[in-house]
Amino acid sequence: MKKTVDEEEQIIDKLQSKMYMQIERCKIDLQKDPSNPNLHVRLGDLYMKWHLDIYNSGRYVDEAITEYQLAMESLLDSHEIYYKLGSAFYYKGDLDKALKYLTTALEKKHDYYNAYYMIAETFIKKAHFTDAIDAAIAATQCTKFGSSGAHHLLYKLYDASSFRDNKLKFRATIERMLAFLLLPFDKIAISNVLRSISYLAFLPVFISGFYAVQFKDYGKAIQIYKDTIEKAPGFAPLYCVLGDIYLSTGYFEDAITEYKMAIWLDSFNIAAYKHLCHAYEEQGDYNQAIEVYNKLIAMAPNIPDLYSNLANIYYIKGEFDLAISNYQTAIILNPNRTWTSVIAQTLGFVYQENKTDPDAAISAYQTAYVLTPEDIDIYVNLGSAFYDKEDYHNALSTYRQALELQPHNAKIHCNLGFLYWGKGETEEAMKSYKLAIKYNENYDIAYNNLGVIYLDDLGLINKSIELFTKAIESNPSYALAYFNLARATSITGDKVEAAKMYQSAQEINKVTQEIDPKDIADKISELFES
Repeated sequence: MKKTVDEEEQIIDKLQSKMYMQIERCKIDLQKDPSNPNLHVRLGDLYMKWHLDIYNSGRYVDEAITEYQLAMESLLDSHEIYYKLGSAFYYKGDLDKALKYLTTALEKKHDYYNAYYMIAETFIKKAHFTDAIDAAIAATQCTKFGSSGAHHLLYKLYDASSFRDNKLKFRATIERMLAFLLLPFDKIAISNVLRSISYLAFLPVFISGFYAVQFKDYGKAIQIYKDTIEKAPGFAPLYCVLGDIYLSTGYFEDAITEYKMAIWLDSFNIAAYKHLCHAYEEQGDYNQAIEVYNKLIAMAPNIPDLYSNLANIYYIKGEFDLAISNYQTAIILNPNRTWTSVIAQTLGFVYQENKTDPDAAISAYQTAYVLTPEDIDIYVNLGSAFYDKEDYHNALSTYRQALELQPHNAKIHCNLGFLYWGKGETEEAMKSYKLAIKYNENYDIAYNNLGVIYLDDLGLINKSIELFTKAIESNPSYALAYFNLARATSITGDKVEAAKMYQSAQEINKVTQEIDPKDIADKISELFES
């Protein structure tokens, strides 16, 4: 492999040396004839060619712009010089100037294929995908045979948004066929294909990096890719894999930088967009993640998980209406029953817990039920929503249906206990809580709730203390159990021990926020008032 790499580097050195000699020769000719616009264009073209070489990316675009501007002084009516300037500004990243010059090129020549094509590329970089499609279509109408590149661009645009849209899939297929059939007549497209084939030279690098990652030698993998990027700074996949390593090792800022570079070099790199969103989320920068997701959705509007991921971020930010809207869109796109059922349940949870809308929650849970009636969690959630609505009949019916599927499910028995308790049917509630504990010996909630019944309804203090203690043993971070244990302990007259329990509840509650802090403070005060 060492020989292959050395040979590759020798070839690259020869090509760069040849390019350098051509540029120097052009400079010498300009010294003899400094006002010759054609020589300035030639030199600008050489600089652009060198700039676009993946082994020298990002180094010579300013020089190209300078030469084109010098040429334009004598070529004010040339559509081609405006196109070249527009393209140069595109590669520099000044997209507004790029559009300005490319539009001027079309004013000089209204059916100029190259200008329409570059306008489409520019709109893609600006995430204006509808405008990009219009420009690409206009490009195909400028020439019958030399439009392979524009058709390939349309294929990528249609394909990105064709998820579960058969019409767009068909259009994407047609555009791909046209791009292939017209390839022999499009010199630019041919050069792009040849460039893509040349990327096979990087296969040994990817293999070396892959094995380094498999053996968790991340430092070595990072160095392999960084060294290769120094040699080939215009090859987008290198930035992606380097970003993935940074992301997996927690270096989020570095990962974000690499993904941004990959996207800049390849505007259709959906994987880089998704990973960039993930990096922003891991970093806690939700606003940036939202911005990138919206760009992704504009590019690929029919991919449902983009909406569900975006909804999750809005939920974390507390923007529940936007979360609901995006969950609903994800459900409408409906890629498969199981996935959609999960999203519908999540939507129901948001309605129930954050919007206090049990009717909407019930509707969402019922949608999930239709999709996956075997999912026991749906019954639990649906029964809870009926309970919140005070529709105890349907809540009871739902839980009984669930028990037919899983008679030993502790959570359902616990929810049934809560339902009976709310209805005032204490005996039935106790039976259900005892069954919940029978099927899950560490069920903290069942211990606590049963303990409250023994304490408040039956007045059996010692039994309640035993149950609250069990709840705490099952879950040492259960603030409510400490609170109830303190209540029971205070009745026995041990105020010091009760105070300790209240203080434990107070400390834990700062994190879990199960109880109104005022309630705990009031109880502590009451201990020492009498």
